[in-house]
Amino acid sequence: MTNFTFIVKDPMGLHARPAGLLAKEAAKYASKITLKKGDKSGDAKRIFNIMGLNVKTGDTIEVSVEGESEQEDKAALEAFIRENEAFE
Repeated sequence: MTNFTFIVKDPMGLHARPAGLLAKEAAKYASKITLKKGDKSGDAKRIFNIMGLNVKTGDTIEVSVEGESEQEDKAALEAFIRENEAFE
């Protein structure tokens, strides 16, 4: 398993649009991808799991990637998040 973190920059937090983009991107990868905020966690491939984390602007999110292609999947997902203006 490999991890990385990011900070949510969107003024409205991780609302439907960026959550949908993130879920759609995460669904492209074979690895299990989990988001964690505080003591809550959810499957990054499911928009309702992401929105259920109630992520606000400035919150730090930990991403765990686990699977046979975890290194490649982590690199691609991290690049997507870094390039997206809603995240940092």
